[in-house]
This record gives sequence, structure tokens and C-alpha cells, in this order.
Amino acid sequence: MSVLRKLWPALKFGTVAGTLGGTVTYLHSVEWDVGSIGLVRFGRAAFVIGKVAVDYKLTLGKLDSNSDEYMNAKSQVHLRSAVKLHDLCCKNGGCFIKVGQHIAALEYLLPSEYVTTLKVLHDDAPQSSLEDLSKVIREDLGHDISEIFTSFDTTPIGAASLAQVHRATLKDGTEVAVKIQHPNLKRHASVDMATMEVLVKGVAWLFPEFQFLWISEETKKNLPLEMDFLHEGANCERVAKIYKDFSFLKVPKIYWDLSTDRVLTMEYCEGGKVTDKQYMEQHKIPVDQVTRCLGKLYSEMIFVEGYVHCDPHPGNVLVNKTSSGDTEIVLLDHGLYQSLSDKFRLDYCELWMSLIKADTEAIKLNAERMGCGEMYPLFACIITARSWDSVTKGIDKAPATASEDQEIQENAGNYLSEITGILNNVPRQLLLILKTNDLLRGIEYALESRADASSFIGMSRCCVRALTQHKLENADNFTSRFGIRVKGQWSLFSLTLYEVAMRVKSSYIWLLLAGLLRRQPSITAS
Repeated sequence: MSVLRKLWPALKFGTVAGTLGGTVTYLHSVEWDVGSIGLVRFGRAAFVIGKVAVDYKLTLGKLDSNSDEYMNAKSQVHLRSAVKLHDLCCKNGGCFIKVGQHIAALEYLLPSEYVTTLKVLHDDAPQSSLEDLSKVIREDLGHDISEIFTSFDTTPIGAASLAQVHRATLKDGTEVAVKIQHPNLKRHASVDMATMEVLVKGVAWLFPEFQFLWISEETKKNLPLEMDFLHEGANCERVAKIYKDFSFLKVPKIYWDLSTDRVLTMEYCEGGKVTDKQYMEQHKIPVDQVTRCLGKLYSEMIFVEGYVHCDPHPGNVLVNKTSSGDTEIVLLDHGLYQSLSDKFRLDYCELWMSLIKADTEAIKLNAERMGCGEMYPLFACIITARSWDSVTKGIDKAPATASEDQEIQENAGNYLSEITGILNNVPRQLLLILKTNDLLRGIEYALESRADASSFIGMSRCCVRALTQHKLENADNFTSRFGIRVKGQWSLFSLTLYEVAMRVKSSYIWLLLAGLLRRQPSITAS
């Protein structure tokens, strides 16, 4: 017994050392990166958020919030914080990049320093090595890359937060795009989501005016679906079926025998990014036609079908000219869809109808249904990305201007606490719709083709159709249904008359201007 007591410290040390040594050997054998361990990732995120919080407190704490010095200092601390968050997203990868992309999409809700800095994550996400991706293909498909494909481009045609896409050729000569999930994504996801939840709660405790719980809630709900590529493939086929009558829409075909929950093999589709004006000019693709088609598609998704593709950033929307000369829009990445309840969809229809009509009482009533209370003017500005002055005058009456855009972005910083309060109170379904709207506006802004009266008329048509269909489904007799149909058709006919009148008016003004220009006396050198 005394011998055992003497040997116990050495045995204990040997056991601990052996366990640690065995653990290190195992981690090395599976090529585990210490930076990928949950505790390290959590510590890194907590450290960065802590630095950001301290920076805000020290920089702005003693300044007069109405002074120019405060405004300049706030802009600088926004920029420093955005850079720190960008670096954190790139180091932790996966879920963090997804959240960074979500923040970057909220162009009219957050300070421009955050949006501009984090926007690069859409196109510049960290890449996995070909060796790592080959392991995923071997594990999931049971064969090496060379056994499945005759060619496989080593450089990805797209790298995103969850996966990257490579162009390849099947044995029969068919060109495909192969989407492969980053190897460690699923292993890190649960830890990363828990980390984000803890951090946003910590921020809410330190800064009660900044409530970002909706970010972690949406990430926790949507990320598992986005990581399942079989779910994405099913979405792809569903949307192709629903919108088969939209001749301009192209959705890639899925090769199910070469797809798993981590590998998605699909038809390779040609095209340029939807924001590439030079590509459109070279291929004679009308920019206004592209934005009108996108507006038509998304109005149908949101107001009529209630099934919405929620990630239309430029890398996921391509434009092309078909062999018959028609404009084609290719919709990629179908991992994130929002299914809207009938109640929310119809309430949202009513809200937009009141916004288009500039009916302030109806705007207030519909905003209250969405949980905004007395904050309805700010809520209307968030929904439309227009100033309250423009909303009350009619958003279809005058296009948005650069000065109005600048005013809205500046006010986003001033009303950040009120905005986050609204986002925490609105129905969860609205959050992805807001993100989608901002991504679509970003495309319009890049193409210099902002929504006009014609766009709002298209939205109104979809709202009228949706509300009419709902009333028909709840009508209990022939007379009621007949009256509803007549009223619905009259509303649609009135919108058509209004659209024709707008076109005639714009054509008349153009002809008048052209006539005046022709009447100008020529100036010759004396």
C-alpha cells in the first residue's frame, strides 16, 4: 500500500501525460486545426465582440451626441468595428460568414460602414483546398474525382460561406457544376450557433438599446436547412415547376445520382453576373428588362405563391442571351427559401397596397398588425427604402435619388436602436423578406435601374390577384364570388389603364423634348 502511495503521483502524471499525448497524436492524425476547436472559436469571437464594445464605450461615451465630433467619431468606430467583424468572419468561417453576408444585405437598415465592409464576403469567402474537397466527394459518392469526371477545374467558379462550386465534365461529356460543402462546416455549426446566441445576448446586456437576437434566431432556424444539399435540390425542382410559365427563368437541372447532403451536382449554366453591365452591353441584354423580370418573379413569389428565394445576391443570379435571342435569368443557390403563411402574405399585400396608395391611416393600421405600433413611419421607410416624405407623397410618383439614398443611410446610424427594436418585434417571416428586398435593391442600384411606376404597378397586380383569390376562397355563394371577380378584374384593368397613361405621358414628354431640341438654332463659328 505504501509502495502504491509513493508511485501514485508518477502514475497520475503518466496517465495525464499519456492522455494528452494520445489526444494530440489523434488530432494530428486527423489533421485537426487548433483554430477549429469550439473553445478557440468561441474565445476568438468573444474577444472581438468585447473589443468592439469597449471601443464604442471609450470613443463615444463622453462626447455630445449632437456634435460634429460625435458624428465623425461614430463613423470611425463603425468602420473599425466592421473591419474587426470582417476579420472574425474570415477566421471562423462557415456560419460566421453567413451572418456577415446577412448583415451586409441590410443596406438600408445598418450604417454604411458595416454594409460596405462586409459586402465583400459575398464574393471573397475563404476557400477549401482541392485535397479537402476530394475527401468529401470520396466519402459521399464513394469514388475519387477522376473516376466520376473526365475533367474537374481546380479553380472554383464560386466560393461561398457554406460551400464552393467547381466546373466539371461527366464521362458522357455533359458539363456540370459541382457544389461541395466545406469539410468542417457541420462539425462547427452547433458550436458556432451557440456562440452567436451567447454573444448577441451579451451585446443586448451591455447595450440594451441594441437588440440583435433576431440574427441568432434566424441563423439557428435556417442554417441546418441550407447545409442539407438534398433539401436545396428539392427546392430547385419545386421552383422550376411553380414558375415553369416564366419563359425568362432558368433553374439548373439536378443530377440526383451524384448528389448527397454535402455534394450537389447540377447543370452548368452560362451567364454573367446580374450586376455586370458590361456583359449585358456586349450581349445586347436590356438592363431595364432584367430588373423588370426580377421584379415580376419576386412579386409573384412574395405576394402570390408565398414561397420566396431569399438569397438573390449577384453571385446567385446570372443573365444570359438564349439562342433564340431572348433574355434569360438563371437563378442559383436554392438552399434558403421562406415559406410565408397565408395570414402574413395577405397582411403584407395590404401593407404594400397602402404604401403604394400613400394612405397613411392604412399604413399605420397595417404596420400595427406587423407589431410596429407607433413606429409606423420608420417601419414604412424600412420596407420601402424611401424617406417618409416620399412615402406620404407616393413612392410611385418620383424615383429615388442619390441624395435620398444618402439621407436614409445616414439616418440608419441615428435610428439604429429603434430599427433593431422593430426587427425584434416584426413577424420572423419578414426578416428574410427584408434581406431579399435589400439584395434586389442592390442589384437595381448597381444597374442604375431603380424601381419606377411600372415596377409598383406590377407589385399592385400581384397584390390584387392574391387578395382577390383569398376573398374567393372564403365567399359562400355565387353572387359574392361574382362580385369579387368583377371588382378584382376592374382593379387589374384600372392598373393597366394607369400604366398605359404613364407610358403615353412619358412618350409625349420625350417627343416634346425632341421637338424642342430640333428647334434649337444651330451655332456656327463666326
